[in-house]
Amino acid sequence: MVGAPAAADAIERARRLPSLKLGLHVVLIDGAPLLPNRLLAKTGRFDSEPLAVGLRYFFRPGMRGALAAEIRAQFEAFRATGLRLDHVDTHKHMHLHPTVARLIVEIGRDYDMRAMRIPDEPVAPLRRAFPQQRRHGPVYRLTNAVLRRRLRRQGIVSTNQVFGLAWSGGMDEEHLLGLLPHLPEGVSEIYCHPAVERSPELQSGMPGYRNTDEYAALISPAVRRRIDELGIALIGYSDLTPSA
Repeated sequence: MVGAPAAADAIERARRLPSLKLGLHVVLIDGAPLLPNRLLAKTGRFDSEPLAVGLRYFFRPGMRGALAAEIRAQFEAFRATGLRLDHVDTHKHMHLHPTVARLIVEIGRDYDMRAMRIPDEPVAPLRRAFPQQRRHGPVYRLTNAVLRRRLRRQGIVSTNQVFGLAWSGGMDEEHLLGLLPHLPEGVSEIYCHPAVERSPELQSGMPGYRNTDEYAALISPAVRRRIDELGIALIGYSDLTPSA
């Protein structure tokens, strides 16, 4: 999130980790824009309500030009870091919006964008891992299918499936160990929101999230052993080919 308060610190850390696969998390909702534009953000921040934002982005005159300028500014900010772009996704999956998807794909070509997340989370593996849990995340079947076709036409790669929606903020060691044996064939992304402590900013912006538990899961020796036992290869988006 190139416009977030801790972006400079994150960039310096990434520079010390040359093997890190770093993506651009485009923010067009519930955050601060890089460019001042009252059409997008009257109060200096994007609206946080997805439905209202989506309708404005689709129907309001002049919005596409403002969106294009903001998206390009965020790509430019990432390029200025000198870091390699592994993939692109968006805050709250706003690239499922057809206007946003088209603009990111068009603009991303100028910045060597080769991969994008498709938040396509199959429910069956979640149920097999934890049959007692009834609550599952949103299923964006139609919008995912449209986005996947758009990306394929442009030669932009993605994974076969993504996990992290239903258990957002709760991808702890128990859930990771439960999910790993049930991963479908192909390439899966598992995403989470790790942190070493629950700062006031995280408590405000991510209420109910267990960020420290997710961090512990990522460095868990038990999780790493299970990955090795199952023969799962750990890769980044830049390791994929257009046929993946």
